[in-house]
Amino acid sequence: MLRHVVLFTWTEDTDPDTRATTLAALRRLPEEVGGMTSFAVGPDAGLVDGNAHAALVADFPDAEAFRSYATDPRHLAVIAEHVKPHLAARSAVQYEV
Repeated sequence: MLRHVVLFTWTEDTDPDTRATTLAALRRLPEEVGGMTSFAVGPDAGLVDGNAHAALVADFPDAEAFRSYATDPRHLAVIAEHVKPHLAARSAVQYEV
């Protein structure tokens, strides 16, 4: 199994409503794109200063399923429309579980 973890840091001018709309769009990816065996996305709990603003964790049965998800036009549209316009920083990792 392959785990995909992404940390998002929004720009300073990204308001709370836009952040919520972006996370809602990301939460629809399992229905719209699929391929993952588990999926979670949410905002940082605010317990430590300096953390990223949100995280996404998705598990895929194998690298092929991840690649299919990563290149899916519906996934790329969500990234282009909802994520990139508000992104100050992004970090990601994929690893075998």
